[in-house]
Amino acid sequence: MTLTIYGVARSRTSRVLWTAGELGLSYEHIPVIQARRLADPDAPDAPVNTRSPAFLKVNPAGQIPTIDDDGLILTESLAIPLYLARKHGGPFAPNGLAEEARATNWALFAATQLEPHTIVIVFHRLDLPEDQRNEAAVAAAMRALKPRLRELEQVLAAGGGYLLGDRFTVADLLVAEVLRYAQPAPELFEATPAVTDWLTRCQSRPAYKAMQALRAAEPA
Repeated sequence: MTLTIYGVARSRTSRVLWTAGELGLSYEHIPVIQARRLADPDAPDAPVNTRSPAFLKVNPAGQIPTIDDDGLILTESLAIPLYLARKHGGPFAPNGLAEEARATNWALFAATQLEPHTIVIVFHRLDLPEDQRNEAAVAAAMRALKPRLRELEQVLAAGGGYLLGDRFTVADLLVAEVLRYAQPAPELFEATPAVTDWLTRCQSRPAYKAMQALRAAEPA
């Protein structure tokens, strides 16, 4: 059985690559780059990208990440880690129905309550050249995120230090990867020390560092 991961680490594919590392999975990695990052994605010598005919045969929507797990095609960056964790089990996976429900809840929280705002910070952060900033948008995103971070703070402080209790799981990975987009605004985290400590622990894991090494090796 073969797992193929399509997508570059400088994309939401990072979530899938980190997951595969946590689970110790063997896989084929096809670094499909976003077409928007190429001057001419249709050129004969263009690298495999989200408009390449070969990739569109796998995912007609032309989106990354995509996985092919022995014929099962999945295309959503938050759903793929949940699937891989459940399939391969172990302490990284939810244990029982209640934890599965909570992991799904955190995945949806990341998608609906965090990412619409964290993505604004990473694209319009204040350390960019002035013509690329949008200070009003960043400020609005930070206002929207503060109550969500307070919610995370309460859960982490009251529990065992992770979202499902006393161990790192796929739920932590998903929320941490979405929150990474907000880290160019460190002042956002000043009032939530438990969140800051949790992020540091998540990002200190060997599988996270391996994923970041892949990102660093790719073109910016």
